Amino acid sequence: MKNKIIDWQLLSKSEQNSALERPAIAESGVLSQQVENILTHVRKNGDEALFDLTEKFDGVKLTTFIVTPEQKATAKKALSAKRLQAIETAYGQIKRFHQAQISEDITVETAPGVRCTLKTEAIESVGLYIPAGSAPLPSTVLMLGVPSQLANCLRTVLVCPPNKNGKLADEILVAADLCEIDEIYTVGGAQACAAMAFGTETIKPVNKIFGPGNKYVTEAKKQLSQQVNGFAIDMPAGPSEVLVIADKNANAEFIAADLLSQAEHGPDSQVILLSDSIKLITAVQSAVENQVALLSRAEIARKALVQSRLILVKDLTQAVEVSNLYAPEHLIIQSENTHDLLKTLRNAGSIFVGAYTPESAGDYASGTNHVLPTYGYSKVISSLSLADFSRRFTVQEITKQGLSNIAECITELTDAEGLDGHKRAVTIRLEENIVEA
Repeated sequence: MKNKIIDWQLLSKSEQNSALERPAIAESGVLSQQVENILTHVRKNGDEALFDLTEKFDGVKLTTFIVTPEQKATAKKALSAKRLQAIETAYGQIKRFHQAQISEDITVETAPGVRCTLKTEAIESVGLYIPAGSAPLPSTVLMLGVPSQLANCLRTVLVCPPNKNGKLADEILVAADLCEIDEIYTVGGAQACAAMAFGTETIKPVNKIFGPGNKYVTEAKKQLSQQVNGFAIDMPAGPSEVLVIADKNANAEFIAADLLSQAEHGPDSQVILLSDSIKLITAVQSAVENQVALLSRAEIARKALVQSRLILVKDLTQAVEVSNLYAPEHLIIQSENTHDLLKTLRNAGSIFVGAYTPESAGDYASGTNHVLPTYGYSKVISSLSLADFSRRFTVQEITKQGLSNIAECITELTDAEGLDGHKRAVTIRLEENIVEA
């Protein structure tokens, strides 16, 4: 990690903005057109397009996409007891945290005879996209499947690219079974998103898609959210990122490991260290160089480290200001006054407090969700939660006396807006010759 140490105090405003720029997201016209072609192919040709594109992109010729109950049962038997227990433990942890998020309906009598209720209802059908590039991600199955299960969505669809044998990893199927997901298909990429949005002969459309993916999946979700009425996606997605705030007493080896845990995601991941200690920053530099050589994905991590940032700040108050400006996906705090800092940190997808809280815990088994806003979207978008699998709507019930109590307010405002039809809808109900049913 030979990157130059940046002294925040010496930078102009424009230089500060440049220092916090993310790696460019590949949004070329070529990518957009490629994805558009895939979506059109699936919309017009359904299953035939899915078989065609799976053979083209995944290198496997399938005769069916459907995963059977027998395949799930076989997958469970194939796993070691230790691997099975780990998946079950993570499931329990995630379920425990998300179960606490179940909300009750709220009813308020805003005036005598005027009852207003906020109700929560599960989204009827949801689609879960599980990537399967260099490794299967059962953790993502749990992060998406558990809240879907707890929200009681009527239909949950899981899609995942097949391996060279046309199968899904045993861990994926076991995690899906724990989440009571019965509808599973071996299809991935932009074509899987298109199938869930448009529907095919085999895959019926869903109302909302969740889950991360590569640039093709991300572009597909973006385009589909603008094409299909009543269809939504979870959040904008970008490369993984982590920002660490640390003081002079932080453990440099721990910090190096945290930075590398994100750098190994992909060459476009970004890692940032903010510290008021030049000694700590140089120690982290050395620790990263030593640790990266030990990683199986060292080459990927090194590419990501090229766009890493080592920033020297005046104090940790300034570190908080810089962090809030950057708005990281993951934020780690290793300092003596962690809880004081936490009070002033606003913009982050998920925050990890203290020396013994690695970001990896949140990725797998602390209980929080690892589907998080990236690329600065944590300023306006929340981390995935149970609420994302539901919709809220209001109900109001008003008696004749209740309407009378608020009628003057309504009619005065309808007069102000020149909407006499709205006014008449109130006054006609209060005329003396109208008898209540």
